Amino acid sequence: MDKKQAKELVIKTARFIDDKKAEEVKVYDLCGLSSLCDYMIIGTATSTPHLDALDMDAGTELKKDGLYKNNRDGGQTTTWRVSDYGAFMMHIMTRAAREFYALDKIFSFGKEVKWQKPKKTAEKSAKKTAKKSAKKAEAQKTVKTAAKKTAKKTVKKAAAKTVKKASKTAVKKTAKTAAKKAVKKTAKKSTK
Repeated sequence: MDKKQAKELVIKTARFIDDKKAEEVKVYDLCGLSSLCDYMIIGTATSTPHLDALDMDAGTELKKDGLYKNNRDGGQTTTWRVSDYGAFMMHIMTRAAREFYALDKIFSFGKEVKWQKPKKTAEKSAKKTAKKSAKKAEAQKTVKTAAKKTAKKTVKKAAAKTVKKASKTAVKKTAKTAAKKAVKKTAKKSTK
């Protein structure tokens, strides 16, 4: 396994134990600085059952990638487990053991590796939400505008029909009234 593959597996393992609720997970790059291994993972378990589960589940997960433990120590203890995978070692310990043995200080000569998944920043999330809101608002605005236009057209058509009917009715009434007046005038003239 080359150093790049080893680093990828170390990061994957650190993320895995972090997902399993290990606390204060640290990864140290010891390449060229230690004959022991190239990378060191240190994680804190919250209890003895948690310690057992982290050790067992990490081993099972790494087996899926074809990586098996070369050696394991601490199987009988309730405070610390060490698993040797060749290119890296994984130390899972209780908080008390971590404070007592101070491995973070011992391996502080190594460079700390950033293993955390990139988190979406609040700014990116806000921009994404703003874009979605803007698109939604624009779509709603378009729908409202179309509805208004349709309503205006409908109102205009209805008003035009009403005006047209009213005009026709008014013209008819005016024509009838004028015709009646003309008939009356003619009738009055002929009676004289």
